[in-house]
Amino acid sequence: KRGTLREKPLRNHHPWIFSGAIARVENANDGDTVEVYDAAGEWLARASYNSRSQIAARVWTFEREEKIDREFFKRRLRRALEIRESVGVNSRSPLRAFRWVNAESDGLPGIFIDSYADFIVAQFLTLGAELHKKEVVESLLEIFDSARVDTPPSEGGAGGGLRGIYERGDVDVRKKEGLQAVTGVLYGAEPPDKIEIEENGLRFLVDVKRGHKTGFYLDQRLNRRRAAPYLRGEVLNAFAYTGGFGIYAAQNPDTRVVNLDASASSLDLARENFSLNGMDARAEFLVADAFQKLREFRAEGRRFDSIVLDPPKFASSQAQLERALRGYKDINLLAFQLLRPGGTLVTFSCSGLVSADLFQKVIFGAARDAAREGLIVEKLLQAPDHPISLAFPESEYLKGLIVRVL
Repeated sequence: KRGTLREKPLRNHHPWIFSGAIARVENANDGDTVEVYDAAGEWLARASYNSRSQIAARVWTFEREEKIDREFFKRRLRRALEIRESVGVNSRSPLRAFRWVNAESDGLPGIFIDSYADFIVAQFLTLGAELHKKEVVESLLEIFDSARVDTPPSEGGAGGGLRGIYERGDVDVRKKEGLQAVTGVLYGAEPPDKIEIEENGLRFLVDVKRGHKTGFYLDQRLNRRRAAPYLRGEVLNAFAYTGGFGIYAAQNPDTRVVNLDASASSLDLARENFSLNGMDARAEFLVADAFQKLREFRAEGRRFDSIVLDPPKFASSQAQLERALRGYKDINLLAFQLLRPGGTLVTFSCSGLVSADLFQKVIFGAARDAAREGLIVEKLLQAPDHPISLAFPESEYLKGLIVRVL
């Protein structure tokens, strides 16, 4: 019935329709674009259907006159690019790196598109996205060329035209959609093993073919800059990946950074990034499990002036939430115990199931158990090229706190 709880999210333009909210399906196969109606027969939305997923339908449009064709994808992609440029993302910079499309937040569920210099890295994570891959790629080519035709080439070859589009479909979420993992070239040349980008005046090498996500944590761009003034003295950069926060910290010549990560290959690239920025002498690299190593530091009596915790996602489903919360509390408890008085903790969660309020409560519990007092001096979230839809709160996944220990 009109106004029931099951249809309320859809009327509020939430883009997900769960299988339990569907009364019946007529003349629809997996992957089809379907018309969505309420119990009274009123049209609500046009969506991509997949019976194999718990999220059985993902909305393409709430406008009845809008067809899902190549022009639709071109409009969405063009709008997404205009939004990025309106918030200060310079898509014409030769060494640019930014998120062009952030899935549901940009009206393109299941589609993530990142730009690294003259390469695009794309992810098609749902069945509907997979079946419209051709239209998306064709639209990308047309928009990229028209938007950047006057961009001068850089010394490293970046700028001018698009050299290639590479797919990173090697993620577990595709299995839930009945899709196989896939990687490879969708257009043009295969990316080199390392692409150089620039961020806030610093230089980074990115492995878009094998790195986490699409190669770099673009969502932390502004947070790295905001955290840098607080990272002083001896800094522990835990879950360091390729050195991002550590390199920002090492801009201060009096700072020494211990970069800790379980991946030797990630730290190898971190070493190159420190060298690329002339900061070799200010860095140490440790390959180890962060939980175990922080316990060893505690036993040794080692202390730090600043600690950054930027762990991977701990919870991908509701069933994993309690364990994830214990993990966040444990690693932050260790961090509080390792900080000198007056030190600073920069801590993050990228688990969408952990709300900002819940994350703050976990950090409070960790500080209390460590017998430390702290002040939140800044709250952090994802960069504006990862926009958060008002109708889709799940798109706010990254949250962070800068805490001064008293």
